[in-house]
Amino acid sequence: MKMSIAVVLSALSFGERKLTKYARVATTTWLGRSVLIELAHILERIGLAMVGAAGGLYVAVGMMRMENDFFRNEWIVLLMMLYGGFGFYVGIDLPSRLAQTVESTRSGEWSFGTDAAAIASGAGTFFAANAVFLSVGIIVFDYIMRDGFSVMVACCWAIGTSFQIAAGAIGRSKVIVEDGVSEEQDVG
Repeated sequence: MKMSIAVVLSALSFGERKLTKYARVATTTWLGRSVLIELAHILERIGLAMVGAAGGLYVAVGMMRMENDFFRNEWIVLLMMLYGGFGFYVGIDLPSRLAQTVESTRSGEWSFGTDAAAIASGAGTFFAANAVFLSVGIIVFDYIMRDGFSVMVACCWAIGTSFQIAAGAIGRSKVIVEDGVSEEQDVG
């Protein structure tokens, strides 16, 4: 029995389409789209926390170059890493509910819940990133800075991370007041 290549390819493509259909159904049944999105979101948040902890480590190492024994303590390094990890985990990625609320507001109006969270998150990221950038530069170029500059960099990092935590707290609060009506009340 002679078969042409076209017949074989069409049979394979028909079988492939059928398998793809069943594979899609099986994937949807076992792992729904929302589960995969949640998993990706969790991995993203863990990555952000790791970046925050690394930033805290760089700032702490820059502070350890000071001649003050308080900043040469490894507990201070650990505390700064934990604070940075928590700040980046909570503050950079605001919840989707807040993003949906931002879209629903009228243009030109200021909303405390949405705008304050976005501004605090942006400012916090900017301050923390500047502090980490300066700390890495000091470490890489092995430059000895005055103690005042090192304290200023550490304060810039602490303020930026605190802004991020505040943005996360505002964004995740259960009541975001929009136009005098909270989300928990029935707008009906």
